[in-house]
Amino acid sequence: MKPFKQVNYDDLVRHHLSILNSLKYKSGLFAASKKKANTGYEKAWLRDNFYECLAFEKIGDWETVLKTYQAILEIFKKHEYKIDYAISKKPENKFEYIHPRYDPESFDEFWEEWGFKQHDAIGAILFKIGKLEHVQGVQILKSESDMRIVQKLVYYLDSIAYWKDPDSGIWEEDEEVHASSVGACVAGLKMIKNNTKIHVPSHLIKVGEKTLHSLLPRESKKKFVDLALLSLIWPYNVVTAKEKKEILSNVVYHLERKRGVIRYKNDHYYNKNRDGYSEEAEWTFGYSWLAIIYEKSGQWDKAAEYIEKAKQTINQDGEIPELYFSNSQKNNENSPLGWSESLFIVALYKLSKKYDGVRDEKH
Repeated sequence: MKPFKQVNYDDLVRHHLSILNSLKYKSGLFAASKKKANTGYEKAWLRDNFYECLAFEKIGDWETVLKTYQAILEIFKKHEYKIDYAISKKPENKFEYIHPRYDPESFDEFWEEWGFKQHDAIGAILFKIGKLEHVQGVQILKSESDMRIVQKLVYYLDSIAYWKDPDSGIWEEDEEVHASSVGACVAGLKMIKNNTKIHVPSHLIKVGEKTLHSLLPRESKKKFVDLALLSLIWPYNVVTAKEKKEILSNVVYHLERKRGVIRYKNDHYYNKNRDGYSEEAEWTFGYSWLAIIYEKSGQWDKAAEYIEKAKQTINQDGEIPELYFSNSQKNNENSPLGWSESLFIVALYKLSKKYDGVRDEKH
């Protein structure tokens, strides 16, 4: 096993945890980036809070995790009327779906017209609540109202027919049936089913799995490979060994770049080329995501390799930004990105502990 470069490891983790903590509001919700950002990233996304909490889960800070998920439950309760309506009748308009983004203090929705339909966010929350309670033994659902609202999220996924309803997905863009969205919902339903007080109709998981495996290893009809597919390996673990191998191979071969991983070919977001072609932005959390997946597979040398790459994405302000412009050392203004900070901590924490064990055995 090659030596892991663990220079000032404790300081590095503490530093990035402090950055992540600086994004937290009194409510328990996290901003996607700085609270004073002028890009909209001062807002709280359900999905981003799911990923931002993973670092605190890794270090065992259950107080922070619990407060965040209690806030998320309060969001759903505040907008319960909307969930009820969607259960009674499949939404016909985008704004009738559960919104993915909220004011982190008032829990109000933001009404800008953009990709409202993001089914993976609901799957992510169900998955984590189920896992925290069933695997970690952390009680999230503390009241009858908590149980009621989570049950309604299950019925909501049934009503919208998540397995065939096109959504804007993890990147909030074109509506398609996305493997990453369907997979998140499948994982969420399977995990929350462990709570015997929550009823999950048996067909809900089966139809989702059928759609998921018919799409894979593609992300959608239009997209052959997408960074979002990594979520199906970790944290959701809803793919076969063959599918996992294909997804990893495709992401590394087609999407890995010098300072990150592009989301997909011809991604227009922060594309350097005026015609939006072939100069896609390089997303920093791709490296940490790959490191975590290789750790989970026991491929520690590969994990260490990607952690070293992830460390090189730390900018001159000591932050991990959202992305770097194609083949450059210039990052965009969304710095730090909470999601990137969190995955870096998760990857670094586990890898360092593994190598600590190796050193302890030798001495």
